[in-house]
Amino acid sequence: MAVFPWHSRSRNYKAEFASCRLEAVPLEFGDYHPLKPITVTESKTKKVSRKGSTSSTSSSSSSSVLDPLSSVLDGTDPLSMFAATADPAATVTRLLDSSRKRRDRDENSIVGSDFEPWANKRGEILARYTTTEKLSINLFMGSEKGKAGTATSAMSEKVRTRLEELDDFEEGSQKELLNLTQQDYVNRIEELNQSLKDAWASDQKVKALKIVIQCSKLLSDTSVIQFYPSKFVLITDILDTFGKLVYERIFSMCVDNRSVLPDHFSPENVNDTAKETCLNWFFKIASIRELIPRFYVEASILKCNKFLSKTGISECLPRLTCMIRGIGDPLVSVYARAYLCRVGMEVAPHLKESLNKNFFDFLLTFKQIHGDTVQNQLVVQGVELLSYLPLYSPAMDWIFQCISYHAPETLLTEMMDRCKKLGNNALLLNSVMSAFRAEFIATRSMDFIGMIKECDESGFPKHLLFRSLGLNLALADPPEGDRLQILNEAWKVITKLKNPQDYINCAEVWVEYTCKHFTKREVNTVLADVIKHMTPDRAFEDSYPQLHSIIKKVIAHFHDFSVLFSVEKFLPFLDMFQKESVRVEVCKCIMEVFIKHQQEPTKDPVILNALLHVCKTMHDSVNALTLEDEKRMLAYLINGFIKMVSFGRDFEQQLSFYVEARSMFCNLEPVLVQLIHSVNRLAMETRKVMKGNHSRKTAAFVRACVAYCFITIPSLVGIFTRLNLYLHSGQVALANQCLSQADAFFKAAISLIPEVPKMINIDGKMRPSESFLLEFLCNFFSTLLIVPDHPEHGVLFLVRELLNVIQDYTWEDSGDDKIRIYTCVLHLLSAMSQETYLYHIDKVDSNDSLYGGDSKFLAENNKLCETVMAQILEHLKTLAKDEALKRQSSLGLSFFNSILAHGDLRNNRLNQLSVNLWHLAQRHGCADTRTMVKTLEYIKKRSKQPDMGHLTELALRLPLQTRT
Repeated sequence: MAVFPWHSRSRNYKAEFASCRLEAVPLEFGDYHPLKPITVTESKTKKVSRKGSTSSTSSSSSSSVLDPLSSVLDGTDPLSMFAATADPAATVTRLLDSSRKRRDRDENSIVGSDFEPWANKRGEILARYTTTEKLSINLFMGSEKGKAGTATSAMSEKVRTRLEELDDFEEGSQKELLNLTQQDYVNRIEELNQSLKDAWASDQKVKALKIVIQCSKLLSDTSVIQFYPSKFVLITDILDTFGKLVYERIFSMCVDNRSVLPDHFSPENVNDTAKETCLNWFFKIASIRELIPRFYVEASILKCNKFLSKTGISECLPRLTCMIRGIGDPLVSVYARAYLCRVGMEVAPHLKESLNKNFFDFLLTFKQIHGDTVQNQLVVQGVELLSYLPLYSPAMDWIFQCISYHAPETLLTEMMDRCKKLGNNALLLNSVMSAFRAEFIATRSMDFIGMIKECDESGFPKHLLFRSLGLNLALADPPEGDRLQILNEAWKVITKLKNPQDYINCAEVWVEYTCKHFTKREVNTVLADVIKHMTPDRAFEDSYPQLHSIIKKVIAHFHDFSVLFSVEKFLPFLDMFQKESVRVEVCKCIMEVFIKHQQEPTKDPVILNALLHVCKTMHDSVNALTLEDEKRMLAYLINGFIKMVSFGRDFEQQLSFYVEARSMFCNLEPVLVQLIHSVNRLAMETRKVMKGNHSRKTAAFVRACVAYCFITIPSLVGIFTRLNLYLHSGQVALANQCLSQADAFFKAAISLIPEVPKMINIDGKMRPSESFLLEFLCNFFSTLLIVPDHPEHGVLFLVRELLNVIQDYTWEDSGDDKIRIYTCVLHLLSAMSQETYLYHIDKVDSNDSLYGGDSKFLAENNKLCETVMAQILEHLKTLAKDEALKRQSSLGLSFFNSILAHGDLRNNRLNQLSVNLWHLAQRHGCADTRTMVKTLEYIKKRSKQPDMGHLTELALRLPLQTRT
């Protein structure tokens, strides 16, 4: 292809803007609105047969919003028709599954979400109550005699046979597994649970019952008493499984091919077969001779009473409550009561009388704890009363939770009276405070403090009671007149504690109460006391979680950081966090609260010095092993602090702060980037505020800001981060009439382009860099339009340097980004040839003013255009291959559009080039016909504008080719 000269067309930007404005169309405000719901009119046609007439139609319309998919085809659902022909057994299973889902949903809604389920407590109990002693399991293995009869046996014979099997089981051989570790014990119990499921699945119902009975018997064993709460959790898991299996079995017998029991069924809905099976289970369980397994197994299927009688559950609960009176060991009996309360809350939470009866019965037997039998047992096992009493807590807490759920305030008064009659037993009092609503406890705070004072500390120390009281007061406010007295009474006890762990566990709770109701003076006193107790022997090293919790509570209530840092002991308190990982987490919490609640920028030196220290601590934790997510989080927090620092019009002080911050946070690139942006904004704000005043001083300060950026940018790692910051900083320098500094930034950016790698890391994935480079260069070209030439350099020296770098850069052979960049350069050069540029910077004379349309300047500009065009045309020639024809077509049309937009097509040679490019785009049938049609229509439309008549002739020379 021959070299074509370039001639830019003259542009009248104001006229072009005016012609591109949207045409104003008057709106008619009627009923229509695009966000208004669509109204569908439904017409119903009804044929009415009459004698002597044909059919008549009547129609009705409705303005309601109808779903067009809601109509049923001919009244028949094809999926229902398909399901009707399905296997009957599958239908029963499907009905059973859907019914089970509905039941589970309804059962979960019997008590509200404010009732903490047993499942939430299970893990905590297993983790807390452990042992290193060896455990044993007694397995009662039945003999093989007396197997079930044939299938043709009578029902009475079948029942008798199964009862004999149970007798055989109870009288069978006994096998004891000894010397089990805790984990071995847990594994064995889990195996029994799985054996239960397997036996049930294989229709060995008697074997399943045997497993449940032998597991229940384990709850009578207190040989390793510290492990009993965890054993209770494990065994009752098996009981829950058994109860669910029995219930589902009976329920499934009530389902046939056509119906299923309603969600809230009555015994009248249950068929005789299901009732007989249910009674059979209760008869089997009644034949169990030992009290404990008989109680637990019957309690596990308590829900099955729904199949027999409406009053079955209400009648069974009092009876089972009375059965527990026969259990002599107070620890075993209280957990039996806890299990009965648990199943009672699941099936009949409204039956509060049985719950209360369990508690009152327990109070009557509570004195057994101090009896000779229990005390002798503790001596044998070497367990102190201080360790024994907490074993009751899970059971008692659960019983109290059930009793207090939606209970009236009068019940608390009754409970407190009963506790007083028992001598204010600390264990009971603690459970009461843990169970009832915090509002009820808070209003009676002074009464509880009086009861705590009178408690006997043997076995359950008073500081734990004050801790429980403090937990309630953190949730609800006591009477205002009592608040200071409550704090004084509690802290008298807390501060006397010698054990650091006991002290910090209690102090942690009361810190929140202090922050909530008192001033920084009281908070400072509390923090000082904590430091006094936790510093000796470096006790704080064992209490980092509690100390961290204290910091969270303090900063949660002190959002004014000027007040917070004026608390004398706050910073010394932070010094106790000497483990780096914990110290960093505490610093992150402080900065998160600051960013969230600091509304106004600050220059308070107390805040700045303290938070600089906090941020420095976070920054210094960064090392080679720090994860990128952690770095991003730290940088986000530090940047949040930097953004909130403002010295107003004291710009020099602001810049000094940024200089100090740069030296402190040099290892976090996002922070350095934020500082550069902040300094650039500072330079722009300075120029704006100081406009016309102290011009020399202002210019010197701006140059200092520019120098800050120029020094800082090279320390960054990200190549495109540096490129974009060089460009942005150059723009700021240019806006502040710092022309030589702007040139330095732009030259630095140009010299950095050859270092751009082929692939870059984006969010952990390697991506080609050319698209990012193309985006950057397009932005760069937009800036270069208004950059004036340097008097000591040639015409368009920055553009020439940039073109040389682009030419030497190694581009991908399979890509066309280099040509797209050259096309953008052509647009730039065309804009530079205009008499008046599209945009300017205030007080900066661009080349349109400097050269004033000088012919030599325009000639140099056109030479560069011709060079760029030659590169584009040469590249188009290289694409004349089968695999590249589509690319050639696309680039050819793109170049055609560029000439159309920026070239002067009255020039014959340029006009001919555009025609050639049009034919090239269509030559191999790769062009999009719709695009070509719209382009031609656009040319015809433009030809009707003033001074555009020459486009009419061009349009006649641009044929549209059809594909054959």
